[in-house]
Amino acid sequence: MKLPASFYQPLAIGAPAPYRELPMALERMIHFFPAHNEKVQAKIPGLIPNVDVILGNLEDAIPATAKEAARAGFIKVAQENDFAGTGLWTRVNALNSPWGLDDIVEIVSTVGDKLDVLMVPKVEGVWDIHYVDQLLAQLEAKNGIKKPILIHAILETAQGVKNVNEIAAASPRMHGMSLGPADLAASRGMKTTRVGGGHPFYGVIEDPKEDGSARVFAQQDLWHYTVARMVDACLSNGIRPFYGPFGDIADTEACKVQFRNSFLMGCVGAWSLHPVQIDIAKDVFSPDAGEVKFAMQILEAMPDGTGAVMIDGKMQDDATWKQAKVIVDLAKRVAEKDPERATAYGL
Repeated sequence: MKLPASFYQPLAIGAPAPYRELPMALERMIHFFPAHNEKVQAKIPGLIPNVDVILGNLEDAIPATAKEAARAGFIKVAQENDFAGTGLWTRVNALNSPWGLDDIVEIVSTVGDKLDVLMVPKVEGVWDIHYVDQLLAQLEAKNGIKKPILIHAILETAQGVKNVNEIAAASPRMHGMSLGPADLAASRGMKTTRVGGGHPFYGVIEDPKEDGSARVFAQQDLWHYTVARMVDACLSNGIRPFYGPFGDIADTEACKVQFRNSFLMGCVGAWSLHPVQIDIAKDVFSPDAGEVKFAMQILEAMPDGTGAVMIDGKMQDDATWKQAKVIVDLAKRVAEKDPERATAYGL
């Protein structure tokens, strides 16, 4: 077991010191692009200003015959573009795949100075994080990279869920976690082919009625338990939880509902798999203007965060002051990147 005093020490001579706190960043959506697709690569310059995070995908949805092309495509995109305030991430192939090691080594060696976050799929325990942690430190040192590359784990196996707290605390490189519902469903033996969202057969039904009339059936959320566990693990360790993908691109209404549920539960963002989901994520993961203004009233009425006041007939105290601060702090980050919402918030 590593001693607490060693936790923040670089794992390779010459590697940058780990962050003590995560850098502040607005990450309402992680926008995926298939890194092997040259037509999509050409659209990246126009996408960069419109998203919070752009991620080159090398793993699922990339054919085995195109894995090396995806790696090369991501490197090309990273080299040819200025990302300014937009995060640059990549999702590498699984650590037990034929491509995972080469993905990490080649990308960090060529564009590691631009890469903010390495997304690692199918993380099952601390051993996966420790391996990537050490490897990144060695590559950073070898290539003269001055800032630490962060690790983002995808929670998509039953064992990963079982070990979620330990994974969240495994390294100071940990950026956050995303729910990976499709692989997790398979790992658990769940009987669904949907990627995120609910299922029409999963729900509760009201008691039988005396008159024999139809009983109301309410669809439930298959992922509520896992998202709650992930949020608790992330927030208790100072890292960020994300919903992940919603696979039914055409059902924008259901996507918005699922994103909003995760936002209310504590997630800071979700994946966007298609441009139509970018604005949904912006809308959902940016606080409502009315809530921001009310939260600002609470902070103004209780400048030191103590005591109790009545606002619009509702009692506000120390606990609601903390809730209000969460909303106002997020609104300020959104306002820095989104002038239209800044005006709506009065910031």
